[in-house]
Amino acid sequence: MTQNVGGIDRILRITIGLALIAAAATGTVGWWGYLGVVPLLTGLVGWCPPYAMLGFNTCSMKK
Repeated sequence: MTQNVGGIDRILRITIGLALIAAAATGTVGWWGYLGVVPLLTGLVGWCPPYAMLGFNTCSMKK
C-alpha cells in the first residue's frame, strides 16, 4: 500500500473530516456528518482507494 495522498491533500482531508465529525457530534448536521471518518482516515493513513483505482497521486516526487 503505497501512499498516494500528498501533504496539502492530507491536511485538507483531516481538517474536513474533523469538522464534519464535530458538526455531527454537536448536532449541527445530521448523522451523515459522521461520514467525516472517511476523509479523516484517508488523510491520516495517506492512502485513498479511489485514487489508487483511478491512478491519481498527489504525493510529491522523490529523487
